[in-house]
Amino acid sequence: MATTTKIRPRALVRASGGPRYAVALAVDALGTGMLRPFLLLYGVTVLGLTASVTGVAMTAGIVVGLVCLPAVGRWLDRGARSTVVAASMLVRVLGVALLLAAPAGYTGLFATAALFLGIGNQAWPAAHAALVATVAHGRERDAALAAARALRNAGLGAGALVATACLAGGTTALQVLAAGTGLAYLAAAALAWSVRLRAHPAAPPAEDHDGGPAPRMRALLAANVIYVFCLNVPEIALPLVLVTELHASPVWSAAVFVANTVLVVTLQVPVTVLLSRFARRTVLALAGVVLTASYLGFLAATSLGHGWAAPAIAAVSVVCTLGEIGYAGSATALVTALTPAPVLGRALARFQLSTGFGLAVSPAVITTLGSRGPAALWGGLAATTLFAAATVARDPGRGRRSPS
Repeated sequence: MATTTKIRPRALVRASGGPRYAVALAVDALGTGMLRPFLLLYGVTVLGLTASVTGVAMTAGIVVGLVCLPAVGRWLDRGARSTVVAASMLVRVLGVALLLAAPAGYTGLFATAALFLGIGNQAWPAAHAALVATVAHGRERDAALAAARALRNAGLGAGALVATACLAGGTTALQVLAAGTGLAYLAAAALAWSVRLRAHPAAPPAEDHDGGPAPRMRALLAANVIYVFCLNVPEIALPLVLVTELHASPVWSAAVFVANTVLVVTLQVPVTVLLSRFARRTVLALAGVVLTASYLGFLAATSLGHGWAAPAIAAVSVVCTLGEIGYAGSATALVTALTPAPVLGRALARFQLSTGFGLAVSPAVITTLGSRGPAALWGGLAATTLFAAATVARDPGRGRRSPS
């Protein structure tokens, strides 16, 4: 065990791709925060589509985005970095333009817009992680990835607040909101493009191996599908329990979501740096144990009386968020440390594919388990997450801390 890595703010910005790239991330996150939570409302209220048609179009966009990931991985492995990031933003500009051009009641253009937005949203994480891995190494890279996640969550939250304020303006305000989002994506793409970064992955970096052949990578990706359920707990599982089962005020659900966002923004970097004294694999396994404990805590909280259950769930949600922070700070970092540079793009694309798949199926799984009662929901999540943590930890002699 070694001492904690110290990362200075200026070094963190440099490791994240530089000031222009950091601004690009913030602008892109702001635009995504303005549009993503309200895309369904845009289809229903502005275009007059049914909720079911709108939802199917959005799901199709996500699926197509996942299908495109292998091509994104191969593009990254040919050395492209800032070009792929900028492309993921420009694709979403096209999606927004199609939204604005779609006439009322016309499903085709909305579906095509959702497709382009889905491609951009799925391609961005892998492209961003590859860019950071090119300019930073070791624990500095881990901190840079954590900083980008904190910045993105802050931008998403700010964008969602702007969009919420615009909802009172009706359909016209939603159209203005979409146009503003498109401009944000365009500005972010220009900034990312200006970084002009390419990689020459001739050989894997000698200092950055936590070890692990392909079977271990496959086990990690399978475990990631389970881990990623934690990202939908504040948005889906807790509102489902609080509102539909406990009949608590919706304010509790909103408070949990806001607290989750604030904690991620403020703690992601310091917690990631603090845990840098441990192997990445150990941190990821520990995050699974913390998530498991939080799920069992939610189960215990639901058994309390109606006056105590909601506050108890809100308190346990802090533990769940800490597990999420540990997971987010170590999972992508472990993938980049396990993977030789020539195939980093494909590895990150596969990791994003597992993440996207988990996020896509988790709402259906959570709601299905929730309909069978708290024991099925929280017990099922706890059991599968603990199994995933054991899968991650079951790698004797691997996952040693890199010399950096």
